[in-house]
Amino acid sequence: MQDFGEKIKELRLERHLTQKQLAEKIGQGQSTIVYWEKNQQEPTISSLKKLCEIFEVSADYLLGLTDEY
Repeated sequence: MQDFGEKIKELRLERHLTQKQLAEKIGQGQSTIVYWEKNQQEPTISSLKKLCEIFEVSADYLLGLTDEY
């Protein structure tokens, strides 16, 4: 099973988004995306919600509680 960082990176690449573009969509800096993808930080609840909306997946999926979107 993939960890959070791997899932975010995979979903970002599937949508042809750069780290900078994703950061802009959720109102964060590019470095935040880097930290998330390296599993060095975790998103706030509001950022997690935005990620779910952008990627059209559930929070359970991003958090590794289920393998289904």
